[in-house]
Amino acid sequence: MAEAGETWARTYYRNPTSVELTAVLSLMAPGGRAWQANCLPHEGDEPGLCETPRALSLGEPSAYAAVAEFAADGDGGHGPLLLRAGSNSVAAEGR
Repeated sequence: MAEAGETWARTYYRNPTSVELTAVLSLMAPGGRAWQANCLPHEGDEPGLCETPRALSLGEPSAYAAVAEFAADGDGGHGPLLLRAGSNSVAAEGR
């Protein structure tokens, strides 16, 4: 996401199961900078979201990458990885 000179990552989710999940959303910026958000997706069919902190943009939005990882909550932290999704950029001339 980019707006008014700031960039951040956002992912939406639904967790219609009774399994507790944890989520980590990472935003990688040009020059090796990164931001991370740890989220606890609530149970239920209602949509939720997880966002990284907003930061001053360090270049074009296409220079950023984001990855969301969802895992089953296990004893002592993260359990088995259930989903990993990453961003991809559309070329300037489109696809």
